[in-house]
Amino acid sequence: MRMKRIVSLIAVAAMLLSMCGCSSFKEAADTALGTKVDKQDIDTTTDIHIRDKNLLYTQYDNTEIVTMYLTVSTGNEGEGTNHTWEEINTYSAYDYDRMGVDRYKVAGLLQVGNEDGLVAGELGYGQVAPNCTVQIRGQSSSRNPQKNYKISIKDNKGDWRGQTTIALNKHQGDGLRFRNKLAFDLLTHIDELMGLRTTFVRLYVKDTTKSRNAKFEDYGIYTQVEQLNKTALKAHGLDNRGHLYKVNFCEFYRYEDTIVLKDDPQYDLKKFEEILEVKGDDDHTKLIDMLDKVNDYSIPIEKILADHFDMENIAYWMAFNLMVGNVDTQSRNFYLYSPQNIDRWYILPWDIDGMLRRTEYKLVGRTDYEHWESGVSNYWGNVLFKRCLQTKSFRDELDKAVKREYRYMTLTPELVNSYVNDYAKLLKPLVFSGRDATYVPITRAEYDAVVKGINAEIADNYTRYKASLKKPMPFYIGRPQEKDGRYVVEWDASYDFKGEDITYTFELSKDYHFKNPIAVQTGLAIPTATFDKLPAGQYFMRVAAKNESGETQYAFDYYRLELGKIYGTKCFYVDKDGKITEDVYVES
Repeated sequence: MRMKRIVSLIAVAAMLLSMCGCSSFKEAADTALGTKVDKQDIDTTTDIHIRDKNLLYTQYDNTEIVTMYLTVSTGNEGEGTNHTWEEINTYSAYDYDRMGVDRYKVAGLLQVGNEDGLVAGELGYGQVAPNCTVQIRGQSSSRNPQKNYKISIKDNKGDWRGQTTIALNKHQGDGLRFRNKLAFDLLTHIDELMGLRTTFVRLYVKDTTKSRNAKFEDYGIYTQVEQLNKTALKAHGLDNRGHLYKVNFCEFYRYEDTIVLKDDPQYDLKKFEEILEVKGDDDHTKLIDMLDKVNDYSIPIEKILADHFDMENIAYWMAFNLMVGNVDTQSRNFYLYSPQNIDRWYILPWDIDGMLRRTEYKLVGRTDYEHWESGVSNYWGNVLFKRCLQTKSFRDELDKAVKREYRYMTLTPELVNSYVNDYAKLLKPLVFSGRDATYVPITRAEYDAVVKGINAEIADNYTRYKASLKKPMPFYIGRPQEKDGRYVVEWDASYDFKGEDITYTFELSKDYHFKNPIAVQTGLAIPTATFDKLPAGQYFMRVAAKNESGETQYAFDYYRLELGKIYGTKCFYVDKDGKITEDVYVES
């Protein structure tokens, strides 16, 4: 057989020699045998892109609903599980911060099956002793009556589909209850970005901390999202020894007093993780070096991108968020990853349930996600993203990614509908039944309207993206200062991608609608306004920038109301002595 194969290859070589004019019989034979490679077939680029393992997403049905049975019990003080299920579901993350304690846990026995009961071979089958601990997860969502849960499987107690941390997300504010899963399913079609495995879960809970005779109660539908940790990195073919940070609130400033090495006397892990939560290697040398360079304006951003980032990765991540309107990504809701022996950092997507909300928000009367939060201006407050957007090469890469995702590949109406219609049909009957029906924020008719409007919203996001490139960029308004018996307020200069001149309009009023303004100043070439001293009371000021083309942009500042934001507006108070205090929104 081996001789026949060689003879056949020589025959092929002879044919190639006659057809393509190879200079020798040996050259043709080498080509046929695979011993000679044309240099044009070799990729000589120095970019190191990350690519996901697409086969991970083909093992299970997208419309599968996994049934999980969770029996909770009061454990022991050593494991921190000496609490009740009622306590777990009472306190929010903010309560724990005020109490100055770690989040309470209970002991749990997690078992996987179907609606008929447990299934042999699945996690927890045949077990009677606790195999996990359970606590709430999330930050602002932890205030909701329906909690999200983090279930940590104990060592040597098995795993579920290779995962030992099970994150169950209720997404109470999401009327559809499938946005996060939809987002990660769409990401599987974008080779340039890494996704995560997701599954719908129906959870039943037996609370033995309240009664030994308790029965399983239906807690409704959750989305299980693979946790980004060392196990996930390995599963997706990435370096699990590398650096991994969950971005809690990082605008890529240097943060010299907080982002320091762990042997630095200033090092405070709790404060550090308010910015970046450490999920991988805790030697922060490479992170600090990257932040130093990002904030060194003597180094061109093109060099920083070439040496420390993958421009394709940032562009495709930003493009996806722009097209799905996932605005809460300026400084959080993503991960930073860097392999152990490479000086490059990559953005990994996370927490995308805020996407495609505009239609639903209009139905419930909210005004979020307008003005600067639409388009590239949404990222202007982040040092890294701002510097990227200031370069034409990055804007070209971003535009290529947007067009590829929106027009040609991922976010086509056909592909989006193939998921949306299946999920709506699957989940709507469950969302409007049992516990979930009590908390769903929209009606059945509104549910259908939101589903129907998803593709139109994606198209609208594309229009907003293109429009944002023509507008001046947003800026921050300063606090009024007393000077020579009057008040002076300054704000940051705006920026125009085409280099057009910018003028400003300043307004001052007692009401945030500015129906009866106290002062209006237009055509300001310098970002400064002066006005007379004010009597004691509450005031609002608004600043808009306009370029030569007539496009306008409001300031970053906003005044928060229960149902949304008043954009471009800053609130302040004047006391009886003339002292000015800014109105600052505080999470309570």
